Amino acid sequence: MNIGIIVYSQSGHTAEVAGKLKDRLIGADHSVQLERVTVVGERAPGAKAIEWENKPDVSGYEAVIFASYVEAFSLCRVMAQYMEGIVPLQGTQVACLVTQQFPYPWMGGNRAIRQMKRICQAKGAEIRATAVVNWAKSRREKTMDAAIAQLSKAF
Repeated sequence: MNIGIIVYSQSGHTAEVAGKLKDRLIGADHSVQLERVTVVGERAPGAKAIEWENKPDVSGYEAVIFASYVEAFSLCRVMAQYMEGIVPLQGTQVACLVTQQFPYPWMGGNRAIRQMKRICQAKGAEIRATAVVNWAKSRREKTMDAAIAQLSKAF
């Protein structure tokens, strides 16, 4: 299966999880491309306008995994705007991944996943799996391993 992993990561945490997921999917004989959503310059938290540096095209993939971080108990605004602006996802299998600093998914991760799912379903996507990785040291490895296992089984 031709899978695109679309990542928005500022600190590198989300990109790290996405890279490990990519390796797992390649090991399962999938064709996988990891593409980064990037913006020009530093993004101020309250800034309204986003100047895009790279907006990956998802139209060529059979399946897409969107990966971002939680910001203020919600999906990061950059990823939300990117996802709202992409082509329809009719017939595309989708998985959603978020990373967060707080130790429990109910502290923003679950809400961010709901936001991602809502955007994707409105575009006609079939949601196959979701996962939240808690970046707090005590839960990091456990939630990362569980997320990678869950998402890789979806395709």
